[in-house]
Amino acid sequence: MIGSVRGYVTHISKSQQRVMVLLDVGGVGYEVQVPSHLVEELPSENTEVQVFTHLQVSDDRLILYGFGSLSERELFRQLVKVNGIGAQLAIALLDTLGFSQLLQAIVTENTRLLVQTPGVGKKTAERIALELKSKLAQWREESGVSISPTAGLSAQLQEEVEMTLLALGYTANEVMDAFQNLSQNKEVADSSDVEDWIRAAIAYLS
Repeated sequence: MIGSVRGYVTHISKSQQRVMVLLDVGGVGYEVQVPSHLVEELPSENTEVQVFTHLQVSDDRLILYGFGSLSERELFRQLVKVNGIGAQLAIALLDTLGFSQLLQAIVTENTRLLVQTPGVGKKTAERIALELKSKLAQWREESGVSISPTAGLSAQLQEEVEMTLLALGYTANEVMDAFQNLSQNKEVADSSDVEDWIRAAIAYLS
C-alpha cells in the first residue's frame, strides 16, 4: 500500500470529472487524482509537496488518489465503503461540500446538504449519513473523550460537536480543552447551534 507520496509537482491537468497531479518522486512520475480544492492549496509547480494517498486496484488499472491530510483520506475511505458510493462520487462529495462541511453534514444528518452533490439522491444521502455517523460515534467512543454535559448544548448536539472535532484531526485532550474554555464564554455557552460551537472550537484550537 502506498500511504503517501512526497515529490515535485511537475504538471496539473483538469477535466470536467478529474483533477490529476503529476508528482516527480526521484525521477519517477506518479499520476495522482486529487480533489479540486487541493490544487488551490498546493504551492506552485516544481515545489516539493506531500500528499496522503489511497491506492485503488481494479482488474485493468491502478489509480492513486491523493489528499491534503490523513483525516480527509480516512473520510474518503469510509465513503467508498458505503454501498453505492464509488471513488468518483466520494471525490465529488469532497469537492462539492469541502471536508469540514461534508463532515458536519454527516454528523448532523443534513441530507439537504449532501444531495447538493451531483449524483447523490435522497436515499444515497440518507445511507451516507446513517452509516458514517454510526462509524464516527464508534470512533468517538474509542477515542476516550469524556466530557460532562455543557450548558447550552443537549447531549446529542454535544456528541455531534465532539465527533466533528475528532474527525477533523483534533485529539481527545484538545476537544476536552476546547469545551472547558468555551463553556466559560457566555456568547458561545448560551448557543444551542452546533455550527457555532464547532466554529468557536476550531478558532480556539487554532
